[in-house]
Amino acid sequence: MPKVIVLDTLAQEGLDLLAAAKGVEYEVRTGLKGDALRSALAEFDGAICRSGVKITADVLEGNHRLKAIVRAGVGTDNIDSKAATRLGIVVMNTPAGNTLSTAEHTIAMMLALSRNIAPAYQSLIEGKWDRNRYMGAQLADKTLGIVGLGRIGQAVGVRAKALQMRVLGFDPFLSTERIAELGFDPTANVAEMLPQVDYLTVHTPLTEETRNLVGMPQLSQLRDGVRLINCARGGIYDEAALVEGLKSGKIAGVALDVFTSEPCTTSPLFGMPGVLATPHLGASTEEAQAQVAVEGVGLLVDYLTTGSIRHAVNMTPLDAKTLADLRSYLDVGYRLGLLMAQMEPTGIRRCKLQYRGEVAGKNTKLITASFAVGLLSNALEQDINIVNAEVLLRERGIELIEERRADTGAFTSVVLAEVETEKKTHKAAGTVFGVDMLRLVQLDDFRLDAYLDGVLMVFTHRDVPGIIGTVGTIFGAHKINIAQMAVGRETKGGEAIGVLNLDQAPLPAALDEVRRHPAINTATVIKLPPAGERPAWLAG
Repeated sequence: MPKVIVLDTLAQEGLDLLAAAKGVEYEVRTGLKGDALRSALAEFDGAICRSGVKITADVLEGNHRLKAIVRAGVGTDNIDSKAATRLGIVVMNTPAGNTLSTAEHTIAMMLALSRNIAPAYQSLIEGKWDRNRYMGAQLADKTLGIVGLGRIGQAVGVRAKALQMRVLGFDPFLSTERIAELGFDPTANVAEMLPQVDYLTVHTPLTEETRNLVGMPQLSQLRDGVRLINCARGGIYDEAALVEGLKSGKIAGVALDVFTSEPCTTSPLFGMPGVLATPHLGASTEEAQAQVAVEGVGLLVDYLTTGSIRHAVNMTPLDAKTLADLRSYLDVGYRLGLLMAQMEPTGIRRCKLQYRGEVAGKNTKLITASFAVGLLSNALEQDINIVNAEVLLRERGIELIEERRADTGAFTSVVLAEVETEKKTHKAAGTVFGVDMLRLVQLDDFRLDAYLDGVLMVFTHRDVPGIIGTVGTIFGAHKINIAQMAVGRETKGGEAIGVLNLDQAPLPAALDEVRRHPAINTATVIKLPPAGERPAWLAG
């Protein structure tokens, strides 16, 4: 009979579900750490926790019994997922449980900011009655911009429309048609959105693309008197830029529930007029905690009793033999997804994976899922792996098609990915030489042979003499070493493509110099994992 340990205080609804689960025993042991936690985990088949306990590599070391850990919440930062993967322990989370609570908190922050609720109440505490000082602004007929239209972003948009706001939406992984279907006015990018909004809220993960989404350069793009809200992740807004915007009057108000470093008890923003802040309360409602408890217990019981895996952040349902057979092509699919996400990251409508040759006879559905992982890796807040990627892709309205052809072409096996966006369709094909030498053999309509790893610069150009030498000279002047080079062309003197494997990413100045060359049409930097480096769910 499987045994479950509850490591943090869990809502009663979750405990009741555990008690009712047939064939499952459970114990509640909270406040454990160190040797006591290590010893306890060795006695159970499954564990459920919130954010209090820290399940680190050392407390998992030597554990041969634990099969699954469930985090009743979204983040799994308190669980060493890599260590769990090495031990064969599934780590799962509950990504939907706090959606409504976080959306409501966003709306509450926007309303409180607009009507000066906090400072007005403080003035009453101080014995003052100053109505004119706290003149507010209504939300009706104002424009709200939402960056990130996942579950929470969509829920915020629905509630804002109920308040008679105009809602602009942008999400790099949703087409303008899909955003319009959701009932929002689409924008092509954040820069287009900023001058139009009276309020801006963000609901994205913190990535290199979203870090400092609003910083010093963006202040001039904002409408005077704009109000900014962040209940997603600290760092999406540059806090120094917020201070400057408030001082200059460009920004009328800032509401923050999250901070670059937490816990945060000191900030130059605290105490400034027009600032409202809360200590990461987005998911702190009784209902949200009950929901994540029920979801988490359901995940754990289902896995322990039926083997079903949902919302896993570190594991695949692959057995060792299948993984060994597919690993190189899973890696090809993953890297093609990463590449395509960086080639044309906005407005994706459809993805088609075509398998030709020997690979068409393998479990291509897993390779397709691996491609989806790469495509989504930098787009969503939650962890993406081979288990949940395809579902998340389809949830975002992106069609996913798979085709197989047993006949071989120029290669024994090839994986061709085609991504259709609002602007154009990109193609990329990869194969495996030998056992694990991954190669990029087609990009759009150009045939080539490039290494599918590390930092790539892809540039299209007219096929005229001197282009390769010029690019090499530019990079040499900027001390950027070219490790490998591949070229392809349609016809002599026509359009051509070059792919350079670089030892490091070029600085903007070097890239701008390349782009200024009259014969070069486009130049794009693509960042892929180094050769041999694989994500945790593909390692082993």
